[in-house]
Amino acid sequence: MIVVGPFLNGSFYQPSAFLIKGIPGLEALHHWISIPFCALYIIALSGNCMILFLIKKTPSLHEPMYYFLSMLAVTDLGLVLCTLPTTLGIFWFNVRRIGFDACLTQMYFIHILSFIESSVLLAMAFDRFIAISHPLRHPSILTRTTVTKIGVAILLRAVVSLLPLPFLLKRLTYCGKTELSHSFCFHPDIMKLACADIKVNVLYGMIILLSTVGMDFIFIVLSYILIFKTVIRLATKEECLKALNTCVSHICAVLVFFIPMIGLSMIHRFGKNAPPLLNTLVAYTYLIIPPALNPIIYSIKSSQIREALLRALQRKSESDW
Repeated sequence: MIVVGPFLNGSFYQPSAFLIKGIPGLEALHHWISIPFCALYIIALSGNCMILFLIKKTPSLHEPMYYFLSMLAVTDLGLVLCTLPTTLGIFWFNVRRIGFDACLTQMYFIHILSFIESSVLLAMAFDRFIAISHPLRHPSILTRTTVTKIGVAILLRAVVSLLPLPFLLKRLTYCGKTELSHSFCFHPDIMKLACADIKVNVLYGMIILLSTVGMDFIFIVLSYILIFKTVIRLATKEECLKALNTCVSHICAVLVFFIPMIGLSMIHRFGKNAPPLLNTLVAYTYLIIPPALNPIIYSIKSSQIREALLRALQRKSESDW
């Protein structure tokens, strides 16, 4: 029997809603704290839309590297749109309730988009390896069709591997406590509220994380080991620096994404005594900082993106006149 109410006598219980929270201990300052969050969201939305616009409108950017960058921009936009309503809702209006099914849906898409971002970063590392190690074969290896197939494979892997998560959570019985640790829904956070045995959830979550994001990170590291071996064999120092310079923006994007993600995973699994504020700040860093920084990183480090942006601004100013 399903009871929507207090937990009684071991009966199956699912709460109608969960309670989300903002930044613990700083609730009175939420309106002020919302200002930098709004700025980050605006930067992320406008920056990633700008990247997509420039890639679409600039024929010289119709290359594998920039196709993968457009995938990264779409993924970052998805992450921003997943967390923005609940985060700003609690900062602006103190809206703390999120429906049970809505929470599972948000959680599912947050994890899917995170896994997609990890896979896209791996694809970008592969692109850099081919471009540096086999420059003459690069156009024939990474054709537009191949890039499309890689994109579809990335999407399917994330969707299929994470499909069981909501169902594994729906089968659990929950206790009276319904308060989550963040202003968004996260799988480890939800399952800790259950009264039932969560070994299956823990095991499945760990297997999926290691076999997807974990493997992606290992292959990214291996790609750069091979890239550095190739670069070392180049004749001149200038050639070495030129080859490595094409990887700087990608390396920054990898570090910005994986460092907070690994930190958040470690806190949820091993940091039982970690301060709640640390947990919250790492979670926000993981979900908000990469979408905001990636467009800036690529705009600064990619001369082609900068040139396309300057041409677009120039055309805009000429049309205004």
